[in-house]
Amino acid sequence: MTREQSMPQAIITYRGTIYPWHCDHIGHMNVMWYVGKFDESTWQLFSAIGLTPSFLRDNKRGMAAVDQHISYLQELQSGDVVTVKSRIIEVNEKSIRFIHEMWNDGTEELAARTTIKGVHIDTMLRKSCAFPSEIARKAASFVAPETAVQS
Repeated sequence: MTREQSMPQAIITYRGTIYPWHCDHIGHMNVMWYVGKFDESTWQLFSAIGLTPSFLRDNKRGMAAVDQHISYLQELQSGDVVTVKSRIIEVNEKSIRFIHEMWNDGTEELAARTTIKGVHIDTMLRKSCAFPSEIARKAASFVAPETAVQS
């Protein structure tokens, strides 16, 4: 399976390099760095649908991850260059579910995949709240069925 076959209309949300300090005692990237790179991807995806830092600050809103599943499929080592492609798979009134796939650019292999559910919150009330209609519409335009992204 190639990147194009896996997520044909996904957006690139991260590109970077695996550095020696990302690696653990057995020489491959430690799990904390996968989570960190996926987190950076999440904020790029959110920005693409209008959930920008300024929107969140100005409207006293936030996003909270409530569920995350990660599959580690191929080891990444120091020097590897990676790209993360992301796709929204579900948008509800107050939540969004999306997938990130991390690809090893050198080998063109899928290294890891995560599925995350995030909830839109009112930061003053500390409760979930509905997405504004324009953000919900933009997010819906990115939706792809889960079967289109899972291999």
